[in-house]
Amino acid sequence: MEIQTLELLAPARNKDIGIAAIDCGADAVYMAGPGYGARKDAANSIEDVRELCSYAHLFGVRIFLTVNTIIYQDELDAVHRMMLEAQDAGVDAFIIQDPAITTWDDIRVPLHASTQCAVRTAQQAEFVKSLGFGRLVLERETSLKDVREIHEATECELEYFVHGALCVCYSGQCYMSEAISGRSANRGACIQACRSRYDLADEAGSILVRDKALLSLRDYRLKGRLEELAEAGVCSFKIEGRLKNASYVKNVVRDYSLALDELVSRHPDRYRRSSFGRVSGGFEPALDKTFNRGYTELWIDGRRGKWSSMDAPKSMGEFAGTVRSVRRTDRTGIEVCISPAGQDIVLRNGDGFAFAGKGGVIGFRGDVCEGNIIRCKSVDGLAKGVRLFRNISAAFEKELERNMPKREIPVTLDVAISGEFHIDITARSQDGREILSPFKCDADVAENRDRQEALIREQFSKRAGNYIFSVGEISCQGRGRLPLLSASTLNSIRRLIASDLDAVPCKAIPLDFGKKDESVMVADKSISYKYNVANSITRQLYLSRGAENVDEAYELTHTPEAELMRTRYCIRHELGLCPVHQGAKDTGRLFLLNNGRRFALGFDCRNCEMTVGPEV
Repeated sequence: MEIQTLELLAPARNKDIGIAAIDCGADAVYMAGPGYGARKDAANSIEDVRELCSYAHLFGVRIFLTVNTIIYQDELDAVHRMMLEAQDAGVDAFIIQDPAITTWDDIRVPLHASTQCAVRTAQQAEFVKSLGFGRLVLERETSLKDVREIHEATECELEYFVHGALCVCYSGQCYMSEAISGRSANRGACIQACRSRYDLADEAGSILVRDKALLSLRDYRLKGRLEELAEAGVCSFKIEGRLKNASYVKNVVRDYSLALDELVSRHPDRYRRSSFGRVSGGFEPALDKTFNRGYTELWIDGRRGKWSSMDAPKSMGEFAGTVRSVRRTDRTGIEVCISPAGQDIVLRNGDGFAFAGKGGVIGFRGDVCEGNIIRCKSVDGLAKGVRLFRNISAAFEKELERNMPKREIPVTLDVAISGEFHIDITARSQDGREILSPFKCDADVAENRDRQEALIREQFSKRAGNYIFSVGEISCQGRGRLPLLSASTLNSIRRLIASDLDAVPCKAIPLDFGKKDESVMVADKSISYKYNVANSITRQLYLSRGAENVDEAYELTHTPEAELMRTRYCIRHELGLCPVHQGAKDTGRLFLLNNGRRFALGFDCRNCEMTVGPEV
């Protein structure tokens, strides 16, 4: 059986976070360049991209550059130039959504179809693969069953989100931000309308639910499903978070890296990691101490659950306890006594707390924390019976900053001594590099061979640079004499070997480049952004089903007037109001209300999907 390569793909807002992710065990990192990266506030210079690539490639870690906004016709040349510069800087692949890019023959690294392409069926996947994509980043709402079918139909590299924030809408198909504010989600400027608070009203105007974040989903967490995803054909496990801070990325990457290591250790003949280096030491990860809105596994099993975070669309963190009493200490301060959630919750000065109050999540800082007592400034809504969460652990944040793990590539040394103490040291690294480093020693003969051999093993079995050494065979021709070498001399030799290894590039495992099927290619070098403005592969399929040209396909399929978003999430089902699956009484038409705006909800029960229509 061929060994399957597994990759942990981490987000990076900038170069420093990317380096931290690599040190914590990431096999690949995705980040934006100077523009067109679907996150306006996460841009990076080409020089920073180059520096991160240089560090990553020491361990066979790959850097993927996001170029996943829709691209307007007059931007194509600028995008092309930026991609060529990034390619020269060392990026290993581009994550894109606009098919025009597939026509540029001078882009030599693989192209990955972004999640904005909304690939969630085998039919869509086959079409996208035909455009020349080596990897498909699947829609988050894709079930395990559909993942298997896509893998069997395409045998493409499949990338799947396993952790982080969830857009309520199918990726790349949300027009709500643009309709409300003119800021397009497909251009990296989403206002996150799904995290806003709404009233739910019926056609008569009666309010069924008041002032809740009715479109806000919990965060994704599939740490316990990695093996099933690997068996279904997923090779890359992706963490969301290009706008998240360093502590978030460190914590989540370390936790999932340990989970992947455990999976590989149980099936060493079936799986391997896609990069190299042993990560050791450092902080103990704890996902509940990092930003989250509560967790869900969404549609992975093809069935519904409780997905909504409508009461708390911001991070709540770990449950700290229930408020027993609140006592005023002076004009501005209060003392809060809680019943702790458990012995493992130790409160520290500077911890951040949150609770669900009127108008949403209310947060405050615990200035002084002693046992189950929190002293802080007055907080509206904080009263007896409130469930209190800790969303910032001051002690954990310090641990993440001060106690980083170390990543080193294992190297085995074989030492051969011959003639007048001519020493040949063969170094074999984990990634398959093999170098021969010769040394000539002018030294006396060691009177105690065993002691000298022990010293050689001890000094050579240490760290140098990015390597952790171990000694294999020590052979000595002739009379079996060993040179009398000091510890400092042996240490110098070890450092020279590390320098010799650095001169040889790490042997990275190849990526799938993908091949274009010219018989179904529909793009050409004059393609306009209209081809991908909605970026639904279902809509792109119109071009291979009878539309004469890009403009006709655009007119046939671009229908934001009919819907601002389509989603697997269903408000009716979440609230127990579904007449089909829950036997509830039909409420008739429903509307979301926000600041005088009224959006119509639609329910496609045959496909078990909900739509949000334009303002009415």
